[in-house]
Amino acid sequence: MTRNVLKSSVQNASFSIFFQILFRCITFVLNAFIIRTVGQDVLGIMNVRLLLLESTILFLSKEPLLKACLTNAKSHNWAQVINLIWVSVPISALLGLILVYVWIHLLSPTDDIYYSQYKLGCYAIAISCIIEQATQSVVLVAQSFCFVKLKIIIETIYIVCRTVTFVYLVVNHPNEAINAFSIAQIVSAVLLCALYYGFFTWYIPRLIKHREQEDKDENEKMVSLFSDMSDFPFRSVLNFFPGFMFNEDEKIDSNLLVLTISFLKQSVIKQVLTEGERYVMTISPVLTFSQQSIYDIVNNLGSLAARFIFRPIEESAYFYFTQMIHRDQPLKKQNEKNVAEAAKVLGQLCKVVTSIGLIGVVFGQSYSYSLLYFYGGKKLVSTALPTTLLQFHCFAIVLLAINGVTEAYVFATMNNNQLDKYNYLMVIFSICFLLISYVLTNVFGPVGFILANCSNMGARIIHSLHFIHTKYLDTVYRPLDGLIPTWKFLSVLVFSGICTKYSELTHAGGASSEAPNMTSKMQIKAHNINKFRLIALIVLKFKPF
Repeated sequence: MTRNVLKSSVQNASFSIFFQILFRCITFVLNAFIIRTVGQDVLGIMNVRLLLLESTILFLSKEPLLKACLTNAKSHNWAQVINLIWVSVPISALLGLILVYVWIHLLSPTDDIYYSQYKLGCYAIAISCIIEQATQSVVLVAQSFCFVKLKIIIETIYIVCRTVTFVYLVVNHPNEAINAFSIAQIVSAVLLCALYYGFFTWYIPRLIKHREQEDKDENEKMVSLFSDMSDFPFRSVLNFFPGFMFNEDEKIDSNLLVLTISFLKQSVIKQVLTEGERYVMTISPVLTFSQQSIYDIVNNLGSLAARFIFRPIEESAYFYFTQMIHRDQPLKKQNEKNVAEAAKVLGQLCKVVTSIGLIGVVFGQSYSYSLLYFYGGKKLVSTALPTTLLQFHCFAIVLLAINGVTEAYVFATMNNNQLDKYNYLMVIFSICFLLISYVLTNVFGPVGFILANCSNMGARIIHSLHFIHTKYLDTVYRPLDGLIPTWKFLSVLVFSGICTKYSELTHAGGASSEAPNMTSKMQIKAHNINKFRLIALIVLKFKPF
């Protein structure tokens, strides 16, 4: 196999960033329209309660298996891997059955006018998760054999289909927004499954035909779509289903099973840490559905960088490091070229995400109100809470960026014993996070969730930095130096922050939702302020490190 893993990882990250920005911007605009037409209680039910159900089922049933099966894909017995990845289907069905009962009967009830729609939504989420899990074998193969563009195109179609279906139904039936959400979930899941299986139904026969023609004429150039596929083991789309592929060994690889169990322990804890504030909001009546929707809107706005940039980088980095660094060997015994390349990539990733996060902090302090006003209108900024939440969230973005990259390396290079030890540590993090969330939320309100997240991510970052530092201690490589910005970059950030804050404080109407007409004198002042903004943006083009 001659596929370039680094090139594939970089392509995966770049295509993910571009297409997710493009189409999530469309989704973002459409959701802004929904905010203005659907009540906040409905948004709280959909965005907090139902999406939490979806993320819980998918993460716990998919994440451990997918991470284990991606490890060292070059040496896979694919029959065993397919059998293992399909275990996610019954797991998601069992989790769905249990969690739907909890969501309907044990959690705080919704208003009577929404109950029937909410009940249907819970069942729809469970069904869509099962359908999506039935696609994981194809998704795994596509990622392992570097079908980068295929993944991006299909997931883009999936997002567009779900959004357009939801908006169309809401526009025509505004009183049944939760039903529209349920229908959109199932339709998009079915489409995702059909597209993946449909592509390989078309692709595999043509690959086999191409191989036969290549055997007859060795001088014939391979088509790019079929290049570097000499090790592709699947000869029929039925091979993506368990039991259809020839296998002389055990049905499931015991080593991958042990690794999956380790990742499962880790995933349970990570899910609590990632969605901890939603679990607190869902289990304990700390906030009303309306307050939950406001927090979720602000949290989504503050997490745009994580969804558009940091998450694709983290996923691609994890795949890259799993292929370059072996879990069970010290770095000195591994390929020196691979170790050097991985260290350089890790250092560059640390530089990129840290600089993006710091820029978000500086500009977020001055433009949070404006962003919220343009997004949700006067209703969203009628109180100071949303603006305060977004300003605090900007600080969490820096920690989120660093944590994503460092944990991607840690999880990709830890052996089974290290993963098990880390799981115990994550249990402590989880318990502390939930306790801190509950205490700080009762003291500071919704801001307490963000403060708890910051403390949680800070603890995880410290552990990751210690692990990476120890791993490279006996080498000449210091990838963590990428986390330290230069004084020039910090000076530019301070200058930019002063300019933007001055702009906010002196611009007439900048702190008001009325936006009155400006006099000519104030127009001149605004023009001068915009010059300061322009200077700040230009200076930021200098290299941050």
